[in-house]
Order: sequence, then structure tokens, then C-alpha cells
Amino acid sequence: MRCTQYYPVIMTSDVAGTCQFYRDHFGFKTIFDSDWYVHLQSMEDETVNLAVLQGNHETVPEVARSQVSGLILNFEVEDVDAIYKKLVDTGLTIVLPVKDEDFGQRHFIVQDPNGVLLDVIKPIPPSAEFLKQYAPEAVPA
Repeated sequence: MRCTQYYPVIMTSDVAGTCQFYRDHFGFKTIFDSDWYVHLQSMEDETVNLAVLQGNHETVPEVARSQVSGLILNFEVEDVDAIYKKLVDTGLTIVLPVKDEDFGQRHFIVQDPNGVLLDVIKPIPPSAEFLKQYAPEAVPA
């Protein structure tokens, strides 16, 4: 399979509010807008996309018309501390404060209006213990 694009789609009962959250806090812009589906694109990198879908829309199979559960979206960034400060300053609730992890990440976690976790990450060098678990080409710098 040759994939031409890949992006997550968040199913929600509040399309407008969810889109506003990603525009306000994560720098997305709307590139397609209907009342039941909105396609968002990063204003800094057009290859980073996210869609928001009315969870009970007729195009969603009935068996899947429910709230999202168990989803984390990872955003790798260049300056995790600057983004953390910006989001704290806006009053956004942080569910995991910024911290360094031995497995090779400096990160923090917030939630979107649907409870989807957003893990904002800066890769950092892993501890010696975790270093041996990485393939050589995948070691964070």
C-alpha cells in the first residue's frame, strides 16, 4: 500500500469547539469546513493535518458512533518548554507537567475538549538503559 497522506480524525459531538481548540492552542488553520467535518492543517507545516468529524454523522458506521477512548496524539516540537509556557499562560489545564523521561523525551500532556490526550514532545538523549532498546537509526538526539 502506498499511502499518500495520513492524519488522525477526532470524532466528537462538538466539531466547532474542538476545531477552535486546535486553532487557538496548536496553530492549525481550517482548509475544509462543513458543519459535520473540518480538515485542519498546521500553519507551520502543511504535511501535519488533523480532521474533526461529527461523531454521530451518517458516514460513521453506527457501531462506531461513540466517544473517543484511549487516544493520545503526539506532537513532536523543537521547543517544548516554550509551548508549555504558552499553554500554561493561556490557562489550559496541564494533566502531566513538563518533565524529562529516561526513554528519550522531554514532554507534557494536555487534553482537548473531548478528553483526547495531547503529548507535546521534544526528543532528548535516552538513558543508557533505554539506549540499547533503540535501533541505531532511531536514537533521539
